[in-house]
Amino acid sequence: MARSLHVRLDDSSVAALDVIRAGGMTDSEAVRTALREAAARRRARSALRAEVRRLASDKEDREEMRVVREQLAELAPRVID
Repeated sequence: MARSLHVRLDDSSVAALDVIRAGGMTDSEAVRTALREAAARRRARSALRAEVRRLASDKEDREEMRVVREQLAELAPRVID
């Protein structure tokens, strides 16, 4: 279902629209593209946040990371004064 949308753009939004339209798109194509790209970025950030929460709650994974950090610290060169 097609839907019309009327917006009033501020100066920075006009500049952003000009950047998107530089590829030869119409205003409508540029706005649709920008909305799809913004939605994809939000979905990706949301998925990343969910993954971080899942990993943070995984006690075995946190313990393994602690062990690896200790092992790496043992391999690090010592600074001698």
